[in-house]
Amino acid sequence: MTDRSHLIDALRALLGERLSTGQSVREAHGRDEAYSAHALPDAVAFPETTEEVSRIVTLCAGADCPVTAFGVGTSLEGHVIPVRGGISLDLSRMNRVLAVNAADLDAVVEPGVTRKALNEHLRASGLMFTVDPGADASLGGMAATRASGTNAVRYGTMRENVLALEVVLADGTVIETGTRARKSSTGYDLTHLFVGSEGTLGIITKLTVKLHGVPERVSAATAAFPDVASAVDTVILAIQSGLPMARIELLDEVQMGGMNLYNPDLKLPEKPHLFLEFHGTEAGVAEQVETFRAIAEEHGAAGFACATRTEERTRLWEARHNAYYAGKALRPGCDGVVTDVCVPISALAESIARTKEEIAAAGLIAPLVGHVGDGNFHLLILVEPGNAEELARAQDLAHRVCKLALNLGGTVSGEHGVGTGKLKYMAEEHGAAVGVMATLKRAMDPRNILNPGKLVALN
Repeated sequence: MTDRSHLIDALRALLGERLSTGQSVREAHGRDEAYSAHALPDAVAFPETTEEVSRIVTLCAGADCPVTAFGVGTSLEGHVIPVRGGISLDLSRMNRVLAVNAADLDAVVEPGVTRKALNEHLRASGLMFTVDPGADASLGGMAATRASGTNAVRYGTMRENVLALEVVLADGTVIETGTRARKSSTGYDLTHLFVGSEGTLGIITKLTVKLHGVPERVSAATAAFPDVASAVDTVILAIQSGLPMARIELLDEVQMGGMNLYNPDLKLPEKPHLFLEFHGTEAGVAEQVETFRAIAEEHGAAGFACATRTEERTRLWEARHNAYYAGKALRPGCDGVVTDVCVPISALAESIARTKEEIAAAGLIAPLVGHVGDGNFHLLILVEPGNAEELARAQDLAHRVCKLALNLGGTVSGEHGVGTGKLKYMAEEHGAAVGVMATLKRAMDPRNILNPGKLVALN
């Protein structure tokens, strides 16, 4: 501990009161929303500039001390848990919108800016930032985990919405990747190397992100289906028909039971549902809605209802974003083991059907929600706190769902990422490419100080 004590003294000299070794602060940075073992950092640093981040990382590199970036703490696979101690680098004070370039539809922001804060800043501009993972996550964290969400089927994930980055490397060097131009044929695509790297290759200190115009007309809709397969088949046909839907969310009958418990005013049938949103001109949205209604009714949909008023749409999507808490309402006081997978859309109906068979065989309650427009769905597996046997069954169920996704040509995570929770599947999903990832990690972080123990397993 001698070297680390000296390091903490040096960091305190740099940051003053913005370095904390307090127990409560360390505990808040030793966990995220995952059902993962907690681990405490030795200290928490709160930098306010890129220069400070660079100096912190340089000091940590000299002391062989781990550095784990922390945004808001809403990740779901243990990404921000400092499993080897060291410094938790809380970037929440780097929260300025540096520029909005309306003519070019982009914005330059610091990593601590949250998606809601950016959209509030854009309110009067007629522009919006579209990646919406549900939680009010920081944009730096969203880029690091390659976040996605309900709008991805139309507007893409963080991968498609990040143009350029400023990054602090493992030795403290500051680099810039990409430009504000919409395409380039020069050099390696370093921007997208860091997007999704989960803080293992560098610390993001500035982002240039794409913006989109607020549509002239927005309409939301709900439709109930006799079974999940009918809902999925509806989505597949709608996509094949070229309907440019902005959001397509599936909630199974179990999840709908929780939705009604948590949102008493919702009062929707406890059947599989699609929640939808359409963007465009007034005439275009009307045409989209009617085309989708016809497709849905061909597949047995009932109770198709539209919501065009802002407050109605807000109520609907707030309910969807609170699906985690609605699911937990099915078993008050429970803990939740969460997982997600993504498969080719053609395999989605089979994947969900077999997943529900696995849930039944496990004897557990596990509501299902999905961004079915891109083949991604999530499970919240409810377990009694302290019940080791039930937790083991839940973890085995999550494992079986991941294996099923791989067998169907999919991935063990379409959104949540790897962290520590999905690390054991990397070799099976990526094969020899995992060795290439490890080579990159060793080359860029030879001391293995940046978020060690995540994404890529090194000796």
